[in-house]
Amino acid sequence: MAEILYIPETLRMKLGEDGVKELVDLLNQAAKNIKGSLEEKASDKLEQRLTEAKGGIEKQIADLRTELKTEIAHTRADLIKWMFIFWVGQVAVMGGLLGLSIKLILTAIGR
Repeated sequence: MAEILYIPETLRMKLGEDGVKELVDLLNQAAKNIKGSLEEKASDKLEQRLTEAKGGIEKQIADLRTELKTEIAHTRADLIKWMFIFWVGQVAVMGGLLGLSIKLILTAIGR
């Protein structure tokens, strides 16, 4: 807010120079107080909004972290399941090849 620099002549004549100076000082001090009060209220409101936003962001991060941990656990379980299936298949194929090899060897020896 700008300081008051001009007082109309009529008011200046009724109050006198000392009265005008005191009125200007009073009005300027009131304007400063209002400005300070507005700044303080705006600062408090901004701080409150930032605190609320921070709380919301922290909650979202916690939710995402929990979701990610759950997803990793499910992925790990699926990976173990598919590894087990793969290795059982490998053992079955190796057993079949070994059995076929033995059968062929025995057939070749038996001839």
